[in-house]
Amino acid sequence: MFIFDTLSLVFVALILFGAIPNIFYSTGYLPHIQRKTHYQLHYFAFIFSMIGVVVSANALVFLFFWELMSLTSWQLILTEAKEKSTIEAARFYFIMTHFGFVFLLLFFLIITDGNLDIDFASMKLIASHFAYPTLLFFFLLLGFLSKAGAVPLHVWLPYAHPAAPSPVSALMSGVMLKVAIYGMFRFLFDVLYPWPLEWGITILTLGALSSLIGVLYALSEHDIKALLANHSIENIGIILIGFGMGMIFDTLGLYTLSTFAFIAALFHTFNHMSFKSLLFMSAGAVLHQTHTKNMEKYGGLIKVMPITALAFLIAAISISALPPSNGFLSEWMIFQSMLSSSHIDNISLKLAIPFAIFALAMTGGLAIACFVKAYGITFLGLHRSTNAKHAHEVNFWMKSGMVLMAFVVLSLMLFTPFYIEWFDKVLVGLGRNSVYGQIFPNGIWNMHSVGINGGIVSPLILFISLLGVTALMMFAYKVFGVKTRVHNAWACGYKTSAKTQYTATGFAGPIRRFFNWLYKPDEHFEKQTIAGHETKFSSSSYEVHVKPLFEKVFYRSVAKAVNFMSYWVYRLAHFEQTRYSAMIFNIMLIVLFSYRVFSNEFSWATFVLEFIVMMISVKILIIGDRK
Repeated sequence: MFIFDTLSLVFVALILFGAIPNIFYSTGYLPHIQRKTHYQLHYFAFIFSMIGVVVSANALVFLFFWELMSLTSWQLILTEAKEKSTIEAARFYFIMTHFGFVFLLLFFLIITDGNLDIDFASMKLIASHFAYPTLLFFFLLLGFLSKAGAVPLHVWLPYAHPAAPSPVSALMSGVMLKVAIYGMFRFLFDVLYPWPLEWGITILTLGALSSLIGVLYALSEHDIKALLANHSIENIGIILIGFGMGMIFDTLGLYTLSTFAFIAALFHTFNHMSFKSLLFMSAGAVLHQTHTKNMEKYGGLIKVMPITALAFLIAAISISALPPSNGFLSEWMIFQSMLSSSHIDNISLKLAIPFAIFALAMTGGLAIACFVKAYGITFLGLHRSTNAKHAHEVNFWMKSGMVLMAFVVLSLMLFTPFYIEWFDKVLVGLGRNSVYGQIFPNGIWNMHSVGINGGIVSPLILFISLLGVTALMMFAYKVFGVKTRVHNAWACGYKTSAKTQYTATGFAGPIRRFFNWLYKPDEHFEKQTIAGHETKFSSSSYEVHVKPLFEKVFYRSVAKAVNFMSYWVYRLAHFEQTRYSAMIFNIMLIVLFSYRVFSNEFSWATFVLEFIVMMISVKILIIGDRK
């Protein structure tokens, strides 16, 4: 019923690392929640269900805890359902999570032959005899990536995460998304191995698209929690890039590089859990004090919320992959795994891998720009609203949660060799050779790539050097008695005020205009004139609303098609019972023919014969005589 191998225990540790600081934070957040019993019941059930998923040893237990995880998180989004937008976000999340559940159920029904109580080894035996393993792979992708939030199944994240209470947002983005990554590790290794090359290329391409699209939409956001939600899409993409490279190298027989890439994916999974949880906690603290998610209403909060500002800064440095942070180290490993592929002579890889390198490099630069905006607009400058001016630091329990999570972030940087050794044991448990000795051949000070012309990085030396330079500058400041001069900022002759500062909209303006083809923004400019004179006005406002391209093109179009079909079926069922019965009969024929196709060897002759029979049946029984 339960399994406690190295892979499960590592993900149990990930859940606990994310949940324990969150419990402290949630304790401080609880007085501001009206439905306390509802919240606490579903909160602890949510944590319990995630642990249950990663220790499940058969399909029945896995699906039970998976559904419990989905339902409890859905109810947590509805904890503070005071606005219609929150209810709509919860509904959207409910639909998307059960969309994925349907494909997981189909996957398990096929690989278990309907007996959901069998173990993973028995599933592998059944899957190896299935005629269409690629179909199983896509069922797995649709099931897990709809929960992880990869493109194009990402559209629920910018709605659900901002609508949930801040502790829940931190758990969902930091921890729950990684449970889906666990599912991919578990079932791709234990059930569907070995893989064809196309599977790895598919995951690599989805990861590259997710990382690039996620950061582009994050940069255009002014809702601080929606911004962080889009960065979850970006970082899931980065994890998938590492995962895809591991699958590609494994297929090509490059097992050392494969293990290195998988370790990089696991390392970034832990890193994203830590810094994204801390970012949502810090953003929740700001929201708690200012009562708005709009960054345009923040400013100057570093003066009144110094601990929150420091926690956000630590996490922002890590998510921006600036050295020597833990985010830099895992992205460095993923870059090294891709750069080690230069000797591979395969036309598909010569297209996919350079695209992934470009996407990851572009993502890194845009992520820095995005968090310069997020941190600068939120914590620096002058107050942009009355609420920001009168804000103060959050209570002890919320601060404790942020401090504990900051220690988790720092530990992933300071004790990188320990974590790498841990992840190496996971891959050894999955049947791979250890590469820890090749990553740290000369002790813990230097971290090596395992590629032929791989690079070397020294995270501890970088960190110690950074501390040393900072201490030296502070010492010189004291010894030489450097005087501090305070003066008003120069604003080109105008009086300095909150209105003369950079805004989030203005900061992202150049990049937004460059990517107009993706954003398709709605721009609104309003001004109040004096006596009808266009050149004389007392105030003005400029707003930009970015259209969610994927939601508009894919999801709304599908919704319209489903509504049209459902209306057509409704008319048949109520006004044309004979044709409706004929349609049900033809659907049964399709199911029976499909079962034969998927359960036995494919035959073009039989397929053509069945297709002709179906068309004749549709023509006679449903379409009929139109005259």
